[in-house]
Amino acid sequence: MMGRGYTIFDTAIGRCGIIWSSTGIVAVQLPEAREIDTRRRIFVAHPEAREQRPSENAELAIEGIIGLLQGGDPDFSEVSLDAGGVLAFHRRVYEAACGIARGETRTYHEIAKTLGASGAAHSVAQAIAKNPYMLIVPCHRVLEAGNYADRLSPYGGVISKRRLLALEGAHPIASKTLFEVLLPVAPPRAPT
Repeated sequence: MMGRGYTIFDTAIGRCGIIWSSTGIVAVQLPEAREIDTRRRIFVAHPEAREQRPSENAELAIEGIIGLLQGGDPDFSEVSLDAGGVLAFHRRVYEAACGIARGETRTYHEIAKTLGASGAAHSVAQAIAKNPYMLIVPCHRVLEAGNYADRLSPYGGVISKRRLLALEGAHPIASKTLFEVLLPVAPPRAPT
């Protein structure tokens, strides 16, 4: 196969997309509210990709993703990833994330510490936010301090980390209160 291919496939949470090259999986796209939006996001991020029948590697990844979203515990160890455009530090973060067992979570700080870069929690958070291999690399298992799982998954999609973790039976998961969400963005009050 020359260039990149992609396909759209059905899952328990909607129609996902997967992009691959001859080297491996390039990205996974979680479903948007409408399939046309999922396709649009793929086209914007990977305009060179052409819709085609999945490669054997992509088929293996698709089967695992479908299983995971049905509550299963797939093994993605045989799925090849195309890490050509991924920073070395991000690769290390993704490898650490892959080491987190189903039903467990780690914080950004814990991953940074694991990598021997204890002061790099922010860099870990950035790597997780840019994870192109959604679900194959379980970035939903890496949470901010306090184990908050309220954020939507990167690369679009309507599914939250909380929902993905619930599928895997991860407990406990903290949630921010409305006060905690609004306080950081509320403008300061004028002195009276």
